[in-house]
Amino acid sequence: MPQFGQITPAAAFRLIGLPDAPVILDVRIAEDIAALPRLIPGARLLPHDQIATLTDPPGRAITVCSKGKKLSEGAAAWLRSMGWQAESLEGGTLAWEAAGLPMLPLATVPAPGTPWVTRHRPKIDRIACPWLIRRFIDPTARFLFVAPAEVEAVADRFNAIPYDIDGVIFSHRGDQCSFDALLDDFALHCEALDRMATVIRAADTDRHDLSPQAAGLLALSVGLSRMYRDDLSQLEAGIALYDALYRWARDGHEEGHDWPAGRKA
Repeated sequence: MPQFGQITPAAAFRLIGLPDAPVILDVRIAEDIAALPRLIPGARLLPHDQIATLTDPPGRAITVCSKGKKLSEGAAAWLRSMGWQAESLEGGTLAWEAAGLPMLPLATVPAPGTPWVTRHRPKIDRIACPWLIRRFIDPTARFLFVAPAEVEAVADRFNAIPYDIDGVIFSHRGDQCSFDALLDDFALHCEALDRMATVIRAADTDRHDLSPQAAGLLALSVGLSRMYRDDLSQLEAGIALYDALYRWARDGHEEGHDWPAGRKA
């Protein structure tokens, strides 16, 4: 049972990936980061002595240090004095790691707000990847949709990360999709995201035998692309679609629907 003002790693992980996920602030000192150079998904590095400089509007937050003691406890208390609903992570990053929960390799994590760029008129992978990036890697990421021939040049001139085009790091690898590449390189594999990845891969590569849900995802994705002429408006609508797919993959994948009950096949 966590103490007052604390949250367990398991409970915290269930909040990550949701539209109303809390702000996660990693307040570890440099030595502790060097000893475990990984981040909880979606976390932001903020030294404990800079908590007072946080300018985000007050909301829910989880503070994280190495062991869940003085740094995260003090940071959470300070945030509460600023109007936040703040908790510290019980046991800190060491407890998170011991629980086997996903952690991002710090060397792969882009700076907050880094732009990502891909081909315009997205369908499946080019919407699924932004969802994963916003929900698990960088909530402040910006997405640029441009003409296919200009993706790499735009990436170079605007310091953006290109994805889902030939010849870049985050793209298809063999029979895997760009979504799979992000899961691999950011060490985000877990049961729910892997289940989502199978559906996305099946829909994006037209291999519906891999997942019975693939045809539905393809239909909805094509429908969204017909509804929106503006790629960013389509992205925002698509984010909601993948929020729903994540909740299915995490909590509802065993649920069916039979009404009226007992009808003949």
